Amino acid sequence: MNGLLHDFGWNEYWQEQWDALAAVECHPARVTREDRGQYQLVCAAGDVTGELSGKMRNAARSRSDLPAVGDWVAVRVSDAGQLGLVEAILPRTSAFVRKAPGGRTEEQIVAANVDVVFLVMGLDHDYNVRRLERYLTLAWDSGAAPVIVLNKADLCEDLEPCRQEIDGVAFGVPVCVTSAADGVGLEDLRAHAGPGITAGFVGSSGVGKSTLINALLGEVRQTIRAVREDDSRGRHTTTRRELLPLAGGGLLIDTPGMREIQLWGDESGVQQTFRDIEALAVRCRFHDCQHGAEPGCAVRAALDTGELDTGRFQSYQKLQRELRYLAMRQDEGARSVERKRWRLIHKEARRLRKWEEKHGR
Repeated sequence: MNGLLHDFGWNEYWQEQWDALAAVECHPARVTREDRGQYQLVCAAGDVTGELSGKMRNAARSRSDLPAVGDWVAVRVSDAGQLGLVEAILPRTSAFVRKAPGGRTEEQIVAANVDVVFLVMGLDHDYNVRRLERYLTLAWDSGAAPVIVLNKADLCEDLEPCRQEIDGVAFGVPVCVTSAADGVGLEDLRAHAGPGITAGFVGSSGVGKSTLINALLGEVRQTIRAVREDDSRGRHTTTRRELLPLAGGGLLIDTPGMREIQLWGDESGVQQTFRDIEALAVRCRFHDCQHGAEPGCAVRAALDTGELDTGRFQSYQKLQRELRYLAMRQDEGARSVERKRWRLIHKEARRLRKWEEKHGR
């Protein structure tokens, strides 16, 4: 096994996927950076700048069919060894996905083949348990294991109420308390990002992701900017996703701060995040209970007694509505694509009929 590829996560599993792909005259490589359609790749021979082959570009039907940071790809390298054409993507083990910002109903892969996703939240104005529920839903949908990172511990006078609130929504998800400014909690992060592990950092702009990554790397690789004191926000210090190797093994993926966190996926992530509400719903008298005015509703009973927090239940309902709306938009989009396809078929059929009539065929 090539040492450089091994450093970037190549193992027996990926070797099996590669053998099954049977990519003739290609080499395995991992995407370490993507910038406007160009990809920085690392393969057995070193760094390669890649772009999509025409075949792959034409076959792509959505963003998910294109390489993302963390992907393993098949690349055809030039004789000079510095340029390559990406011919295929190996099947992903996980993908942290959200709805792409804006009005279009399209998915955006934030990072691929991530084993652990650090959900970073600042213990300042950024702290928001409802947003954390949304991050957890995305993480469970991704297939990666979530780890909650409460950063800026130096700015929090009383940590215990936050820990208790997190415990009430995270249900056993590991929690690391850190201070990027003075290096507190870095060993806890390293324990989750050992050799062969790819860890992604996700969080709002200004929560200290880049500072934590620089501290873990032991060098300044990511630009850091000051945040506003009134709301702890800052402009995106990370403008593109990048895969970075740790000296002691393991890999980190930094991502731009997210100001728009829209869901993408099915209800499995919501069910996992809100497993307490799902467990209550099983006890409702009616299996299709909407948890409104139905008799025998266990969820309503828990709300009345205070066993279930009202804000948490409202968050659960909100995320469910988002997913239903997303599913409806996806169905509409699929129908629109199908209508366009049939219009093209009919147009071509009319053209052929006219040609046959003209030529007496």
